[in-house]
Amino acid sequence: MTDDIDGWLTGRQVYDRIAERLRAQIASGHYPPAGALPSEAALAQRFHVARSTVRRVLAILKDEGLIDTMPGAGRRVKSTEQQAALYRYQAIAAELRERITTGALEEGTALPSESTLRRQHGASRNTVRHALAELEREGLVVTRRGKGRFVRPEVF
Repeated sequence: MTDDIDGWLTGRQVYDRIAERLRAQIASGHYPPAGALPSEAALAQRFHVARSTVRRVLAILKDEGLIDTMPGAGRRVKSTEQQAALYRYQAIAAELRERITTGALEEGTALPSESTLRRQHGASRNTVRHALAELEREGLVVTRRGKGRFVRPEVF
């Protein structure tokens, strides 16, 4: 896979498109486990985007468990074993996602409250919120101010 990108990447959610390209390069071995990724500046230049866009891309890859930040060493690709280990918020999100997709939580149904999820999973408030935010980004959950979070209608 080539490192060259033809022209500027523009349009909606360009960071998702860049993340997909980097995911593919990690999967193909272009960036091997324990291998360093290029710097933010190099990636910004390569994809013709701002460094803030690159930071967002790298945050996505880190949230997915593909890369890790090593102080003084930059960002490195995690080994397959490291990638397999889910962060707690990912495990919570996966459990809720499963309940939504199997129909155990029907469309329009309220999700358990943050405090309920904290007790069930022995997690912090921020961890639970991170899991719920991931489900919102995926379009599975909607938040109604003052009412709570609900399974989004017409998900399937």
